[in-house]
Amino acid sequence: MKAVPDTGRRVAVMASNALGDTLLLMVIVRNLQRHGIVVAVFGRAAHALRDWFPDVDIRPLPDQKQLGAVLEAWDVVLQMHSHQPVPDIDALHPHVHYVEAITEDAQNRPMAQRFAEFCSREFGVPDVSTHNDIVPPPGLQHRRHPRRVVIHPEASTADKRWLPRRFLRLARRLERQGYEVAFVMSPDELNRWIGPLLGRFAVHTFENLDGLARWLYESGWFIGNDSGVGHLAANLDIPTLSLFRRRAVAQRWRPAWGNAQVVLPWQWVPTGRLKERFWRESLTCARVLSAFARMAKSEA
Repeated sequence: MKAVPDTGRRVAVMASNALGDTLLLMVIVRNLQRHGIVVAVFGRAAHALRDWFPDVDIRPLPDQKQLGAVLEAWDVVLQMHSHQPVPDIDALHPHVHYVEAITEDAQNRPMAQRFAEFCSREFGVPDVSTHNDIVPPPGLQHRRHPRRVVIHPEASTADKRWLPRRFLRLARRLERQGYEVAFVMSPDELNRWIGPLLGRFAVHTFENLDGLARWLYESGWFIGNDSGVGHLAANLDIPTLSLFRRRAVAQRWRPAWGNAQVVLPWQWVPTGRLKERFWRESLTCARVLSAFARMAKSEA
């Protein structure tokens, strides 16, 4: 990574299209802000959540034709990946820094820690924090519905999704324990679940992330695959149980905030390749329920 120039006191952050990555990038934004660096954030997910970061300058992603002129006002441009949200952005600005390199770490430390340390290493920022200081908009009551368990059965890729029949079994068992179970997914994801759910459980979809965040903030619990929605729930201090395929992946990408717990498959499957292939089968419903019970006990 190129060194940040001494004049790098005005930083444009091109936030990822991915929700979880955007929330992690806000760790960088906060650390820079605390030390007098002027920051503006550009991005779709970030702009949808702008009311949750009221003291951050968050803007929509400019049109491609206007982007070069917009970026001229900034000393440094940060973007997590080279391919998104703006491909070949280094052709538009002389000081573009890709954050993606910090995802590789021999010690496999949590991502929030790496993002915070990036600020020290590249900007000389002392006393870094792993928090992004998300703030709920007025009028919301945290965990207003303490018995509502939100289940998000989707993920960005198919290899991260637990078996649908086990999510449904989990929902039935939680319901028998007196919880109010509600599934949440995007309108695009809903088509895969109309058949399995068949009106048995409440299903909530939201047209924007702000609506999702407001509803999550007033829910009691969250269970889901490794996904951006899990990061958001944990960031809102909703007790969160995330289902992961592998221990190393969980150590690196688990939600960084609040009471966020991880449940892993049984480890009796030999070799990493077979663990990846059969993790859905070796992660049982009983194992998830036990992990949820431990999380609930820690909140009592």
